[in-house]
Amino acid sequence: MTIELPSELLQLEQAALDAQAAATAPSPPEGAWTAWREAAMAVQVAITDHAAATNTSRVDVEMAVKKAVRHPEPDED
Repeated sequence: MTIELPSELLQLEQAALDAQAAATAPSPPEGAWTAWREAAMAVQVAITDHAAATNTSRVDVEMAVKKAVRHPEPDED
């Protein structure tokens, strides 16, 4: 089953990953943990909203988002 994912959802997941990297760096910048928490909450809300809007399992949407961002398919040239 292929789940259509809006680019905004993938961007939110990438922003959460970037915020996590900043927060867990050896010398994280001021406010990095708050930024990570807020980014993670934003992506979770967006996943829940997208699942409800498309009548798709929330877990399936979250897994598809994580796979698309963390393990993207290579470009076919």
